Amino acid sequence: MTDADPTRVVADADVLAADVLVGGAARDALDHVRSHSWVTLVASDHLLDDAEAVVAALADDSLAADWRDRLEREREPVDHPEGDHAGLASAYQGRAAHLLSFDDQLSSAGANLSLQAHMQVSIRTPDAFARLFDAASLYEAIRDEAYPGPDRDPRA
Repeated sequence: MTDADPTRVVADADVLAADVLVGGAARDALDHVRSHSWVTLVASDHLLDDAEAVVAALADDSLAADWRDRLEREREPVDHPEGDHAGLASAYQGRAAHLLSFDDQLSSAGANLSLQAHMQVSIRTPDAFARLFDAASLYEAIRDEAYPGPDRDPRA
């Protein structure tokens, strides 16, 4: 088992779609990621395909395509076998320590515990991640220097 990197985050397709379509907790959580150049959003093509399909179905194809173009630039791509759960596989292949999901079964204590034997990942709802993510503490732990604050505009 490889060590997960606490600066690497995966957002499941439901969270990615909610970010663009609804805002709220999904946007708050992903704004933490987008606000810091040293935090990486990890996503496979399969994961983006799933999220793009949701955006297209609930909004329109043009918004889905524009959103996909932006995410292609923002994410670090990873590959995984066809048929794997796109969020879990992206986290595993991308060594992400965090997986954000609205799926109650995936974010349950039992699921989190059972996955620990295979991968180091914390699966949380976006609202929990947004509440608990402490950029200053994480930055100071990985860089051994004072946290300078956010260094990117999350909406740019």
